[in-house]
Order: sequence, then structure tokens, then C-alpha cells
Amino acid sequence: MHAKKSLGQNFLKSAEAVRDIISAGTLSPEDTVVEIGPGKGVLTKKLLEQAGKVIAIEKDTRLIPVLQEIFKEEINSRKLEIREEDILESDPKTFSSPYKIIANIPYYITGALVRKFLSTSHQPTRMVLLLQKEVAQRIVARDKKESILSISVKVYGTPKYINTVKAKYFSPEPKVDSGILLIENISKDFFKNISEDRFFEIIKTGFAHKRKMALGNLKELFSAEILENAFLQAHIQKTARAEDIMLEQWYSLIKNIG
Repeated sequence: MHAKKSLGQNFLKSAEAVRDIISAGTLSPEDTVVEIGPGKGVLTKKLLEQAGKVIAIEKDTRLIPVLQEIFKEEINSRKLEIREEDILESDPKTFSSPYKIIANIPYYITGALVRKFLSTSHQPTRMVLLLQKEVAQRIVARDKKESILSISVKVYGTPKYINTVKAKYFSPEPKVDSGILLIENISKDFFKNISEDRFFEIIKTGFAHKRKMALGNLKELFSAEILENAFLQAHIQKTARAEDIMLEQWYSLIKNIG
């Protein structure tokens, strides 16, 4: 069966990558795992060996009967549940709590998927994602440059780059390498004393024009006097760009703006 280009499919065929993903998930017989994009079931098989229950979400209609045939026994014993749906349209509240997400996701839905499951009131306890290497590295901000995506992950959890998976270990072979990203310690504790909506409004405005200084961007929302005082209190240089401001400084800035 050929991968569907329209769905961004690239089937994983590396046993080592599967082991790294399983290891990062720290699975136990008590765990419920939501697997996004099971494909032909290579990862699904290993998940079933470690977890108590697997809920596999697959959008490609063609793959449903394939998975049903391969895992007939596991489906009958209710250890595996296969759902034919778009993960971006699914309701996280339908997954029994607590649950973990393990996914080999199409590159083009990375941002939307991460935001959906980290911002929901029914968060997973852990996420292990196989995604574009460059995006995974940008999320952990290895070059010390932040982005809206990296900030959007760090306010909810701790991202960790696990390993690189070369393009040759996928079928069809993508143009770029992938990376295994772990997000752990997931919670909404960051927002105990500040508004979640307010935080993201300010962050998005700060990043609106990347070549401009964050102070200039934020003048769309606040006066120069309020901003200069808040920047001083948060120990942020007036000339800083949004990508150079660390998460703790954003928090302090927003608290000082009031």
C-alpha cells in the first residue's frame, strides 16, 4: 500500500527508532496510550506489548481494515481500539485519564496538534512525537532562539530532544530527517497567576514582526511608558527581539504590565 502524499504519510521502518520512542514513553501496564497515525502498525505492535490499552487514531480509510486484520485478537480483547478520525477534530475528553500520546505525525499538523493537546483541560501526562528534526530542535531552542512554538510548549511542559531518525528509515523517504521529541511534566501550573489568553495575546504580538524589536511590536497593545518600566523590571534589554527573550522573562514582563 502506497503512502498518501495528501496526508503527509511517511511510514516508519526503523526498529531502533521504535525502541527510542517506546523508551521515551516510559510505558507500563497501567497506561492508556493514544497513538496518532498508526500507519501499518509497526509502532502499534510494540505499544501493545508495553501499555495496558492503546487507542489508535487513523485518518486514512484504507488503513483501517489492514489494522483490524493485523490486530484482530487485541481488538477483540479490548486492548486496542481503532478510531477512524482526524486527530485535530477529536475531543481529548473522550480519552480516559490519565493518558499518554505517542505519534508519528505529518509535519504540517505539528503546531496545531501540540497546541490542541497541551492547551486542553484534559491534557496528556506525556507526549512523544516523531516530527521534523528542525522543528523538534526549534522547540527545545538548541540555538537559544525562542519561537512562538517553543514558548507554547514550554509553558505547559518540559521538551527534550531524544534522537535523530534519518530520512532513509521512512517509506517513502522524506526530504529531511526527523527527530524524536519528548514533552513531560505537562500541566497548567504556569498559568496559576496569569491569564492564559492574555499571555498568548502578548506573545503573538511580541513575535508579530520578527525583524523588529519586541518593545516596538508590543506598542500595538501598550504605551511606551508601561512597556519601558515592565522591560526594566523583567531585566529585558529594550533592544531585544522576541526570540531572545526567555520564558521566565516573558512571565515577569506580563506580570509587571498587569
